[in-house]
Amino acid sequence: MGKNTVERLLENDIEVVAYNRSPEAVQEVAEKGAIPTASYEDLFSNLGDEKRIVWLMVPHKAVDGVLEEVQSFLKEGDIVIDGGNSNFKESVRRGTALKEKGIEYLDIGVSGGPGGARDGACLMIGGEKETYQKLEELFKAASAPECYQYLGKLGAGHFAKMVHNGIEYGMMQAIGEGMEIIKKSDFEYKLEDVSRIYNCQSVIESRLVGWMLEGYKKYGEELEAISGEVQHSGEGQWTVETAKEMGIEVPIIEGSLQFRKDSEGNPSYTGKVVSLLRNMFGGHDVKK
Repeated sequence: MGKNTVERLLENDIEVVAYNRSPEAVQEVAEKGAIPTASYEDLFSNLGDEKRIVWLMVPHKAVDGVLEEVQSFLKEGDIVIDGGNSNFKESVRRGTALKEKGIEYLDIGVSGGPGGARDGACLMIGGEKETYQKLEELFKAASAPECYQYLGKLGAGHFAKMVHNGIEYGMMQAIGEGMEIIKKSDFEYKLEDVSRIYNCQSVIESRLVGWMLEGYKKYGEELEAISGEVQHSGEGQWTVETAKEMGIEVPIIEGSLQFRKDSEGNPSYTGKVVSLLRNMFGGHDVKK
């Protein structure tokens, strides 16, 4: 996601200074025009003395560690963006702490997977509106046309992305269950044909059904190479927990989360379809 975001920004004439703990990844984007760096000190010296924009694209468990490592380089007026899938409560905590030091913070939920990051993502943006307005041209460059939105105060971006991913859990579960019913019926369907017609001006036409069609073409209808056990990465769990705190019943999202937990050691064809979708849009490793 980070590498593809860099390439997208470079393509739209945004100057990028890049750092990654893997030198090979830095070299890849350097060949596309990014300024390569080998350390945080090198990174910040290349960003100059003016107000710096630091965009993090790391797993949510790594954000605090990265912020701790770079805090000595950050100064008043800098802007930090967290573009990963962080818990909105953690984003509020981090942003509040940085604000006390005069550092601005935006939480951005990014949807579209690696392909979206490269060709134009969907951005859900939270934080101070003035900070957002300063960087609107940056968000316009990173997103698909008209696919960025300021949603409100600190935490709003990651809250919206959390719920987005909870909805995604339920949608993928319904697709997986439906395709298992289709496959085990007496009609001997060709699943590619069913996927294609489902995605052709029908009510359930969607990017997810389109990715399912691509997946069947790539892996075959039995999905032999795909695991029937489904991983979950946190956002579905956070959605369910937050809904309970709000007194809201979410049986579909909660059921799809429980299915993933129960799938460990209990693979199924429904699980294969859900895993397939995770692989097709997110690049997740779902091989057996």
